[in-house]
Amino acid sequence: MEETMFIDPQRCIGCRACVAACRECATHKGYSMIFVDYLDRAETTATMPTLCMHCVEPTCALVCPADAIKVSEEGIVMSALKPRCLDCRNCVNACPFGVPKYNTQMHLQMKCDMCYDRSSEGLKPMCASVCPTGAISFGKYEQIVPLRRTKPVNVHVFGNQRVETKVYLMLPADADQVNVDGCGVFEGQLSLAAEKPGTAPVPAESWIDIQVEESDHSNEF
Repeated sequence: MEETMFIDPQRCIGCRACVAACRECATHKGYSMIFVDYLDRAETTATMPTLCMHCVEPTCALVCPADAIKVSEEGIVMSALKPRCLDCRNCVNACPFGVPKYNTQMHLQMKCDMCYDRSSEGLKPMCASVCPTGAISFGKYEQIVPLRRTKPVNVHVFGNQRVETKVYLMLPADADQVNVDGCGVFEGQLSLAAEKPGTAPVPAESWIDIQVEESDHSNEF
């Protein structure tokens, strides 16, 4: 089986060595394509690396009107091609994992490409090569999985959408898929309308307006 990435959240110690190493990848132009996020900052210091999951049917590529996002023969979803990118940011908004970022200076969408300049030559991606705990691993399925007590999962369910990925999350042995909760904004608006049966609901501010108002431009460099 071909080599791919394995992410084990239980092993992440938040050192951010992967973030620093990612900037050194020749194709990333000094920007990091990987992010270390807190799982629940109010309750725990636990962290988890976030990188492109390289979907089998990548939504970012499907919504690109200019066909700027290509998928390699190995299934690696690449960053947008600069001559083709239209600055529309469809890919940034459509990705269920929130991975692609828009570089305002370069007018280009950029994302983790699994350090294709390295992995295509048989080398590990920069993040996997420096991770001290094995939270990010790169290799063949039959090489990585037997060494772990966790279970590799590559199916993610977002409501009615089922997303299969090339990258695996290492989860407890009883997990078969990752279920992501629905959007609280939608649930809040639906309950508001239901509070006054028989009357026309007051038009609620749309979810996109709320997102724009509260945006900290975290999807941009």
